[in-house]
Amino acid sequence: MKIQMMSILMAGMLAVSSVTANERVDHAQGKPAETLEQAVANFSEGNRQLSELLATKPMTPDVFHEIHMLSYTLENALKKINEEFAALADTLEEVHLGSERMDEGAVVMNGEDYLAVAGKVVK
Repeated sequence: MKIQMMSILMAGMLAVSSVTANERVDHAQGKPAETLEQAVANFSEGNRQLSELLATKPMTPDVFHEIHMLSYTLENALKKINEEFAALADTLEEVHLGSERMDEGAVVMNGEDYLAVAGKVVK
């Protein structure tokens, strides 16, 4: 009876602690991306690392783990880049609307704001 109870208890613990392939494991944070510059740097370096890891044959559990951990950094970078680019699209729209109205002040102000952010990504 004691052995059967232990077996049931162990099976229950295993079932609770195991993760299926379709479930997400959220246990790491990755490198932060607090600024656009930091996000772009992490994105560039992370993509370089991912490219190298993908070329590893055969892929070992350690390689899968490195890719898994790297994905957190890439997710952080993409989140920040997407946030900044959404705002950048709004700023560009203001440049566009200002040009339709021939509003020099709005075009210059928004155009300079646009270029300041865009310049952090493309030189």
